[in-house]
Amino acid sequence: MTSPDVQKDIIRACAVEISHAIVMELEDSCFSILVDESRDVSTKEQMTVVLHYIDNRGRVVERFFGTLHVENINAVTLKSAIEAMLPNYGLSISRLRGQGV
Repeated sequence: MTSPDVQKDIIRACAVEISHAIVMELEDSCFSILVDESRDVSTKEQMTVVLHYIDNRGRVVERFFGTLHVENINAVTLKSAIEAMLPNYGLSISRLRGQGV
C-alpha cells in the first residue's frame, strides 16, 4: 500500500469525511473564515481556509477546512475560489459573518 495513488485516495476519503463532520457540527450557524495564501515548493499558488464558529455548547471552534490551488493570489481570484468552494460543502455565503486574511 505504498502506491502514491492509493495514498492520495485514502487522504481524499479522509478529507471528505472530516469536511462532512465539520459541516454537520456547524449545522445552520453563522461562521467566519480565515484565508491565507502561499506558494508551495513547486511554485503553485494555494489558498488555505479555516472556519470559525460557535458550537452548540457555546464554545468558539476553529477548524482547518481545506487547501485549494489557485491561479494567482489577487483578491478577485481568492473571492471566486471561496464562492466556488463553500457551496460544494453545502455552506451558504449568506451565513458568512466575517473574514480574515
